[in-house]
Amino acid sequence: MKLAFTLLAFAGLALWPLAAGAFGLDLVAKIMIAAIFALSLELLVGQTGLVCFGHAAFFGIGAYAAALGMNHAESLALLLPASVAAAGLYALAVGALSLRTRGVYFIMVTLAFAQMAYYVVHDTPLGGGTDGIYLSGVPAAGPLDLGKPLVFYGFTLACLMAVFAGLALLLRSKFGRALAGIKANEQRMRATGFSTYPYKLAAFAISGAIAGLAGFLFAVKDGFVNPELLSWHQSGNVLIMIILGGLGHLRGALVGAFALALLEEFFKSETVFGGFAKHWHLGLGLTIILSAALLPKGLVGLPQLWKKRHVQ
Repeated sequence: MKLAFTLLAFAGLALWPLAAGAFGLDLVAKIMIAAIFALSLELLVGQTGLVCFGHAAFFGIGAYAAALGMNHAESLALLLPASVAAAGLYALAVGALSLRTRGVYFIMVTLAFAQMAYYVVHDTPLGGGTDGIYLSGVPAAGPLDLGKPLVFYGFTLACLMAVFAGLALLLRSKFGRALAGIKANEQRMRATGFSTYPYKLAAFAISGAIAGLAGFLFAVKDGFVNPELLSWHQSGNVLIMIILGGLGHLRGALVGAFALALLEEFFKSETVFGGFAKHWHLGLGLTIILSAALLPKGLVGLPQLWKKRHVQ
């Protein structure tokens, strides 16, 4: 059932360009980037039990690496790995220090590191200050021109599928089982002589690298980056995605990313809400609150909840 849902979802995304116009293609490409970002955080929060509130830093670093790198090279084969590596290395450094703390202290330390990165690009010429940076071009790799909407859509879909499949395989490996044990009871893992720190650090670095990939795609899509990409609002937004979709499930990150984006578009619609559409945050906030209260397992838990009530 889970595999069938995933295959149908990716098949639907692959066929979407046949029916979508320019706006629909752009919207779904943006959501797929958000889904990659959500998958990166799902690895930490849903699979390892590490609540990170500074994940936007890695997303933003990936985006800025793409923008700054365009001044030196326009090769996709160079810029993409460089952006992912920059985000991954920063995540490795942040994780090496923050993972020595626990609970709310870990949350605050990751937020502090994210704010440090935010102020570096906000207050220095490196990141263009508050004005941000325009990309000087579009990365290319031979005939692959990411400046074309359909090509960019296909490339983004391929990245999303690769990240999803890679994480699925990772979580089924010995490494993934170790992360599951850490999430369930880290103290017991340590009591048996298992060193949990290297596993958590590796998960943190991988998560940051994937967020950097999402940042790279976002920068290429918009052709512009600004400090808001590293703000705590972005970290909170992606956290809402995985909670809304359902923690502990990779498909929950996909569902949450699409649900949040589509709800936002719905509440922004003046056709539906008229003048009230300018207060779309209120409607979206109330919907998220109701979802959290009525769906403790997220949207992926709906079939199970329906089956339970139907049986009763």
